[in-house]
Amino acid sequence: MKHLLPLAAAAAFGLCAAVSAQDGPLPKGTALPPPQDAGAQPDAPVPLMQAITKRLAADDLEGRAPSTEVEPKVLDYIVEQFKKAGLQPGNKGQWLQPVPTVEITGSGYTPLTVSGADKALSFRFGDDYVAASYRVTPKSQVKDSELVFVGYGINAPELGWNDYAGVDMKGKTAVILVNDPDYATESEQGLFKGRRMTYYGRWTYKFEEAARQGATAALIVHDTFPAAYGWKVVNSSWTGAQYYVQKPGDGMDQTAANGWVQKPVAEAILKAAGKDLAALTAAAQKKGFKAVPLGVKASFGFDNAVRRSSSNNVVGVLPGKTRPDEAVLYSAHWDHLGHCTPDKTGDDICNGAVDNATGVAALTALAKMNAEAGPAARSQLFVALTLEESGLLGSEYYGANPVFPLDHTVGGVNMDALLPTGPAKSYTVAGGDKSELGDLLQKALTARGLTEAAEDHPERGGYYRSDHFSLAKRGVPMFNIERSNDLVTGGTAAGEKAAQDYTDNRYHAPADEYSDDWDWSGIAQDVSLFYDLGRELADGTMWPNWRKTDEFRAIRDKDCAAATKGCHP
Repeated sequence: MKHLLPLAAAAAFGLCAAVSAQDGPLPKGTALPPPQDAGAQPDAPVPLMQAITKRLAADDLEGRAPSTEVEPKVLDYIVEQFKKAGLQPGNKGQWLQPVPTVEITGSGYTPLTVSGADKALSFRFGDDYVAASYRVTPKSQVKDSELVFVGYGINAPELGWNDYAGVDMKGKTAVILVNDPDYATESEQGLFKGRRMTYYGRWTYKFEEAARQGATAALIVHDTFPAAYGWKVVNSSWTGAQYYVQKPGDGMDQTAANGWVQKPVAEAILKAAGKDLAALTAAAQKKGFKAVPLGVKASFGFDNAVRRSSSNNVVGVLPGKTRPDEAVLYSAHWDHLGHCTPDKTGDDICNGAVDNATGVAALTALAKMNAEAGPAARSQLFVALTLEESGLLGSEYYGANPVFPLDHTVGGVNMDALLPTGPAKSYTVAGGDKSELGDLLQKALTARGLTEAAEDHPERGGYYRSDHFSLAKRGVPMFNIERSNDLVTGGTAAGEKAAQDYTDNRYHAPADEYSDDWDWSGIAQDVSLFYDLGRELADGTMWPNWRKTDEFRAIRDKDCAAATKGCHP
């Protein structure tokens, strides 16, 4: 789980059974039907979820670290539960989808030196800059590469914005600002949704775009507020082993190195080049900004220790009865951290009970509920993903190698760390109103007597940090919702206390253990909602798309335009 606070759930949904998705959006003012009788819908099987969570969080599974001796035991158990739930093998007759990975650990870093100004500059690895490489190569070297300030490093044709317009980046190093151009806006009004971060603000996008532009290297300027975390987080994340999905060509189409520099480092470099970072930042926040060659050159390098390994996704399916080639995707990651820093008692097993044994339990419960309800019109795919904790690698591999083509994948339901508290009065929507699924969700919440609460810290880009994102960035509309902290019993005070307690005392720690004393009523609320919404999407005919100005709209449009089937009712 990649969030600073635990997710109650992440999901892509159709409308609940009370309103038919295939009828399309209702006119304003149309009265919504009342919620269906709860007895008409299957209840979330809490005892099943309790048993699965307890088993997956047991000490003998050692925290479910991928590519270790315990992985086969974990996989065998999940497959067994999938079979009992009524699923069939979903990956071309097989339960497992192998996920080949590569681990790259950098060492022997040279200083980052900048030449060409009146005075040569030198900056230390770790304290001043960090870097790694997506390329599977024994040595990474950037030598005398011209630095070019490219603003926020964004190329967004749908918004008429291109920070790389008119500049040839071949052989050059991009100096890039973190977040979006209008991140400092108090509201969510603006070309890049104001305070709410878009994908263009994420560091992953900025490195990918620099590679597409032909850059030799990319350096992001770290600034704590727009980054939403301090340099300590950057340093710790980029100074150990880095994990990637193995790709044809071993990533040689990527930059030679990606990294971060402290803001004072960037200020010193620009000053040596006769420029001012604050002035260039202000210019970069306005449409029409042009990249600025700095007239100085950067050099740095490091060695790479490479280790290849493999883990597995578990895939089950309920075939559709009338449109079996169209699919709704349900997912949850099964992996956790394995052995970790010991607590005061010496316990070094990060059991991952909440994160994410609960998600796998909910995934299996949804499979059972749908199997017992009988086949839906569309197929329903249930995937227990690996390597989420290593950077969403299991979902990344699935997104690049889907069982159902992406233009035949309607949407998805991802579950990540369901907190064992009571039911809530409302749900929050991470990422904002990104797709047409937002209209459907609003009707579903209203029909159930629920409301939407504001997302906490939209500037942190939480939407882009869980497994659903690997599908979203490939054009599949995905919706991320969370049970809010406004609980039916105790209100926001009780909800915030429970969430903060988990974050402070159990998140990614040995204390994230299963307890027979857990309150499952909130998780049951989540799973029941997931069932209604996902089932309607599976039984409907709609093909939801992203909003016209969303960063993923063009990708979906391109896939759908090329599709002979799928993407169309």
